[in-house]
Amino acid sequence: MKQPILFFGHGNPMYAIEDNSYTPTWQALGARLPRPKAILMISAHWVTRGTWLTAMKEPSTIHDFGGFPKALFDEQYPAPGSPELAEMVKELLAPTVVTLEENEWGLDHGAWTVLKHLFPQADIPVVQLSLDASLSSQEHYELARKLSSLREHGILIVGSGNVVHNLQMVDFSSSSVFPWAQRFNEYFKEHLIAGDDQALIDPFDHHPDARISHPTLEHYWPALYILALRETDDSLEIITDGIDLASISMLSFKLG
Repeated sequence: MKQPILFFGHGNPMYAIEDNSYTPTWQALGARLPRPKAILMISAHWVTRGTWLTAMKEPSTIHDFGGFPKALFDEQYPAPGSPELAEMVKELLAPTVVTLEENEWGLDHGAWTVLKHLFPQADIPVVQLSLDASLSSQEHYELARKLSSLREHGILIVGSGNVVHNLQMVDFSSSSVFPWAQRFNEYFKEHLIAGDDQALIDPFDHHPDARISHPTLEHYWPALYILALRETDDSLEIITDGIDLASISMLSFKLG
């Protein structure tokens, strides 16, 4: 069965274990998705020199954060890997040189904190694709387009980041929202609904709040991978929305 494509604003790592307003919706989505053969995950938290893919049979659960309770570090997501999917993706991305990672990486928190709600049994193989820091936003978008045939093979492609992400401005004590964060979130959503990718590929060229919304772009790029894979007959579903901690967008969406 042809798979949809998903983007998640993953937010606070504590959402992996804490009750909140977002994860019940993620769980309900997972329950109604067609079961994929495997998952290709593009997470904001694996930025590399060059393009890499996890290719181990048993990826580890990476706790790539600090200052959180022991209970979060105790969480595991023991999904299997898929060397076969890694080889398939490597072939699709040619002539881009892709390195297969078999030892040092695994599933970072941009991946497992979302997947544990979608597929809590951790029984679907997962491969992670890194974000090459040397590529422009346009180049990430064009690279993503090479992955389109995976959907027909039953592979679920998931991007995980945030369409507004400024950690320096996070406010844990307040429920207020920075106006610039709200404006850019609405800008992204407007052009997502309109199917206007060109207005979103390089937001610095189009919106005055883009730079404060993204001091760095690693949390934005995963959304571009999902936009690039949209087909003309794909329906759009907004899964969750809103600004969390004053400066983090929780916009998540499904295409197809």
